[in-house]
Amino acid sequence: MTTRFRIPHTLVLLFLIMIAALVATWLLPQGSFTTEADEAGRMMVVPGTYAVHAERVWLSPAALFTSVPRALADAQAIIFFLLIVGGAIAVLRATGLIDALLGWLLRTLGGHPALLILFGTAAFAAGSGTLGVSTEYIPFAAVLVALCLAMRLDAMTAMGIMIGGYVVGYGVAWTNPYTVLVAQDIAELPPTSGIGFRLALFLPFVLIAAHHVWRYARRVAADPGASLMVGVDSAAPAAATDHPPFDRRHAAIAVVVIAAVVLMVYGISQRGWYLTELGALWLVVALAAGLIGRLGVDDTARRFAAGAAELAVVALLVGFARSIALILEDGQVLHTIVHAASMPLSRLGPELSAVGMLLMQTLINFFIPSGSGQAFATMPIMTPLADVAGVERQVAVLAFQFGDGFANLILPTNIVLMAILGMAGVPYDRWFRFAWPLMLKLMAAASIALIIAVWIGYA
Repeated sequence: MTTRFRIPHTLVLLFLIMIAALVATWLLPQGSFTTEADEAGRMMVVPGTYAVHAERVWLSPAALFTSVPRALADAQAIIFFLLIVGGAIAVLRATGLIDALLGWLLRTLGGHPALLILFGTAAFAAGSGTLGVSTEYIPFAAVLVALCLAMRLDAMTAMGIMIGGYVVGYGVAWTNPYTVLVAQDIAELPPTSGIGFRLALFLPFVLIAAHHVWRYARRVAADPGASLMVGVDSAAPAAATDHPPFDRRHAAIAVVVIAAVVLMVYGISQRGWYLTELGALWLVVALAAGLIGRLGVDDTARRFAAGAAELAVVALLVGFARSIALILEDGQVLHTIVHAASMPLSRLGPELSAVGMLLMQTLINFFIPSGSGQAFATMPIMTPLADVAGVERQVAVLAFQFGDGFANLILPTNIVLMAILGMAGVPYDRWFRFAWPLMLKLMAAASIALIIAVWIGYA
């Protein structure tokens, strides 16, 4: 009798990575770059200043456990936002809005899943490429899954549309304030410069992602047993066979949601809003939806609490993912990894140097999943390296974008990825099987784009 091998729970996988990070602090040289504050008060790495520390810091195995509550506290803003969003989605579910909206969408797009995949991927990519939207997509994961289930697709197709669009948007971003503008500022380039080439790249990369999802969806439609979600219960509401009509009450609640989304976009782009303000906005949505939907105060509160409780595991995933970088920082090997990854680039030609920058940024993204954080850690090093290798600084910024964006498809340290998967009930190991071929396609296309950028003198 044979026992089928099973991939461990995502929390177990993250804990194993934490152990590997702890061992790295024991084995790797501990060192750091000198950092200086720029005019905006941001701490910047000074290139060429990496030095090994004379005395080692020893992290005991207890750090594996103490880092988790510290990481949870460090990521409290996104965790509380997730809990609030979970509660708001549960209230919207209880009003019947989601089922009524699904019925309307099914009547509109029911026979055209390819259109949903193409336009959905493009829409998510546009939001990420312009405003840097990522966390804000989390509330819509369960809704998109329910729509795909009702169209006889599966939850993996929904995640391919949403996450595929999100990472493509970050990879070829036009004006993303958290990545493009930060990296260009560090590289001393004009804000939004080079946007024409990035706009030209947008459609090809969207098509790569959409085609990957479409091929999978077509295979599942022909043979439901081919779905990667076989044997997994989605966290999204099950697809109803008889959808209620979209009445005036649902329309009023939909107006509240649309107004909230518009206000969210305005707040992010014009007022500098982030998780605190967005969490407050979704609280208002939950309250308004409960009152308009005639749930009553008590039932609204019960639905909200139950929805928030469903995301407890997701909150833990966020904390465990953040713990990995925290251990590397405490063990003083994070800069060592950045330094080691950057050294070979100075000995390659311009084309290979550009591709090497992409590979380095992809590697470092595992340890520094924050786009702006990665820009502050690596662009001060990549900028002079680009000068030495004969690579335009704009190309170095593009390599950073690609590495920061596309690797987010599979990195378990990406808390947005883990939160969206948790919201949709898609196990990480199943998602990895779907996503890694897409990442290889995007990386291959990115390498070609970088070589072309070097040839045309992209600046």
